Amino acid sequence: MSVLHLLGSGGEGGAETYFVQLVSALQKAGGDQACAIRPNHGRETALAAAGLPVTTARFGGPIDLLTRPRIASTARRIEAGLLIAWMNRAARHTPSGAWARIGRLGGYYKLKNYRGFDHLVGNTQDIVDWVIAQGWPADKASYIPNFATAPEETSPVSRASLDTPEDAPLLLGMGRLHTSKAHDVSIKALQALPEAFLWIAGVGGLEGQLKTLAQSLGVLDRVRFLGWRSDPSALYQTADVCLFPSRYEPLGNVVIQAWAHGLPVVAAASQGPAGLIHDGEDGLLVPIDDEQALAERTAALLADPMQRIRLIQNGHARVESEFGQEAVVARWQALFARFGAA
Repeated sequence: MSVLHLLGSGGEGGAETYFVQLVSALQKAGGDQACAIRPNHGRETALAAAGLPVTTARFGGPIDLLTRPRIASTARRIEAGLLIAWMNRAARHTPSGAWARIGRLGGYYKLKNYRGFDHLVGNTQDIVDWVIAQGWPADKASYIPNFATAPEETSPVSRASLDTPEDAPLLLGMGRLHTSKAHDVSIKALQALPEAFLWIAGVGGLEGQLKTLAQSLGVLDRVRFLGWRSDPSALYQTADVCLFPSRYEPLGNVVIQAWAHGLPVVAAASQGPAGLIHDGEDGLLVPIDDEQALAERTAALLADPMQRIRLIQNGHARVESEFGQEAVVARWQALFARFGAA
């Protein structure tokens, strides 16, 4: 029996990127996987390249009466034994049938969307604890973290191509241009980091506001808005420090990826990063919405090469012990086996 993964998001972001990475890794490990996703040319191409059969569906709102039967038809055709719903939109369209249903949670989602599901997986222990506290049976919930992808064999991004001096401290912000990601805090902190440049990789509706903010603070000439990038590994390998000031962050996959790429991290102490980072050991934490603290700890880190080395080494050790791809894939495979699927 095969496993059918459902992703209802059509956008670009960390969860969507990790979806492709995980199902591709499961397929490579010898599983029998297939995907039903909202149309997205880049995602369809990447999944097909990994040898994954792909069905597309609308995954629309309440009046979408076609997605659920389309998925059910696909599940019957491929003899699926298990359907995995990634996030709420996919969960709402996951049909019941002669298969088990698992919800994969990357946040504190409304559990009504998972009514009737057989199991839930949280990518942090705190999410799993929260699910159980809401009344979900403890024996039907599992913690499986995201894995870190290894650095690609690629050259760093040319600083000159983005009009950035070779000798300037380079700060990297990753994530949607959304208020939860708090890129505005990084821009404000740049005022107190007069030599530094900031690259922000991501798309979203706040780009105009963020540019206006940077201009009003006199730092726009040191901020580069990169848009959506398909080369995150190269970006991590180019920067000096990763800034991750999210106001709301259930996990913080950027932290894990920075560790994997040998990039020290300064993050806001929102739920996910605070649960991941041991402050002063493998990263630095600052209060949420505190641009002064972000600037001060970043400046101190840039001035202390030995601290940067220590954070990098300890972050790498965390990846090796907790967030390796092989170990995470094995945990998913063990869960699938409980339901008689590949």
